[in-house]
Amino acid sequence: MFLEIVTPDKKVFSGDVKLVQLPGSKGAFEILKNHAPIISTLDKGTIKVILENGTEKFFETDGGVVENKGNKIVVLVESA
Repeated sequence: MFLEIVTPDKKVFSGDVKLVQLPGSKGAFEILKNHAPIISTLDKGTIKVILENGTEKFFETDGGVVENKGNKIVVLVESA
C-alpha cells in the first residue's frame, strides 16, 4: 500500500506501508491493504503509520482529509 501525507507547504511522508491509523472526525479508524475506497475528514490528533519493515511513525495533525483508492492513500492536512 502506498501512502502520501501532504501539507500546503511540503510532502511530509511518501512510501509503502502496512497500516495507517487516522483520527477520523467520527472516530479513529485504520486502513489496511485492500481496504474499500473511502474519503473521510480528519480531526486533530495523531496519524500512526506502520511501515513494511514494522517501524512505527507518528504525525501530529490539526485535521484534514484522507482518500484511499486502489491501495493508494493520500492524506491532506494543514500541518504535520
